[in-house]
Amino acid sequence: MNQAKEMARTAYDALEEKKGIDIKIIDISQVSVIADYFIIATGNNSNQVSALVDNVEEQMHKKNFSMKQREGGGHSPWVLLDYTDIIVHIFEKESRSFYNLEHLWHDGTEITRQSL
Repeated sequence: MNQAKEMARTAYDALEEKKGIDIKIIDISQVSVIADYFIIATGNNSNQVSALVDNVEEQMHKKNFSMKQREGGGHSPWVLLDYTDIIVHIFEKESRSFYNLEHLWHDGTEITRQSL
C-alpha cells in the first residue's frame, strides 16, 4: 500500500474524529515535489484547532509516521504539520478564508477519502 495514501487516510480520519470542518484532500503530486497530498481542515476556535492537531499527531504517531516539522501551535490560527509525504493544514475559519489554500493550489486535484 502506498504510504502517502495511508498517511492521508490516517490524518483525515483523525480530523473527522474530532469534528474538523470542511476537510479537503488535495493531490498535489503532479504539480509539486514538496508532498503528495495536502489535507486541509477548519476548527471553530483555537481550542478545537488544538484538539484537531493533537489527534492528528497522536494517530500518526501510533502508526509510526514521523513528523518532519510543525509550524504554529498554542493559539495559532493556522497550524501546519509536515509529514514529508503529506502536509496537514488546520485553520481557524477566518485564517482559512484569508489564506485560501484551495485556490492557491487549484492545479492540484481535490479527491475524496474513499479514493485514497
